[in-house]
Amino acid sequence: MRQILIEPSLLSANFANLERDIKLCEEGGADLLHLDIMDGCFVPNITFGPVVVQSVKKVTRLPLVCHLMIIKPELYIEDFISAGANYISIHCESQFHINRTLQQIRSYGIKAGLALNPGTPLEFAYENAEFCDFILLMSVNPGFGGQSFIPSFLRRCEQLKDFLTKEGLENVLIEVDGGIKASNVREVVAAGADMIVSGSGIFDGDIIQNLKEFKEKIKKI
Repeated sequence: MRQILIEPSLLSANFANLERDIKLCEEGGADLLHLDIMDGCFVPNITFGPVVVQSVKKVTRLPLVCHLMIIKPELYIEDFISAGANYISIHCESQFHINRTLQQIRSYGIKAGLALNPGTPLEFAYENAEFCDFILLMSVNPGFGGQSFIPSFLRRCEQLKDFLTKEGLENVLIEVDGGIKASNVREVVAAGADMIVSGSGIFDGDIIQNLKEFKEKIKKI
């Protein structure tokens, strides 16, 4: 049976009470914590860097997934690993040598992921899947939280899942990020997603109850 991992995105948490929100995520049964790293160049927003990742690591037992939406991520891999990242994803367009950077991440003994924007051809994933532990399919255009889910993601996810299965790469997980809520998580998982990132879908309202609802929806698939 597939294990579906629920991954609250801290971009939507209350930063005045971040430790409290992290503890509620743990209590609600979250599997991972997602940190969106934005530099204001690769995407039109600035969030946080290794210092915040390090602070989060000190107050949680959950593995940290660092989604690097930055240019030249290869220059900062070691910084994020030292800060406590357990998973790191990079975008196809963020550097010239994709599989070199993926192998760089793996060389530290952590999970490496390749991120594709909604308009990025799936061929990038096909060509680099063997160097990945997970592939992130964005279901919104990156840069801001609270965006609406792009329905064409479902077709892309199904196609990627079929490719991984045919190539014997079932161990490569599919992560999805953008506009995921309890109301659509079932169809996202049914399309082949293994790692579910949600920001406002978890942090708007009762965090524990929202996580419980996510898990209940997934159980029914």
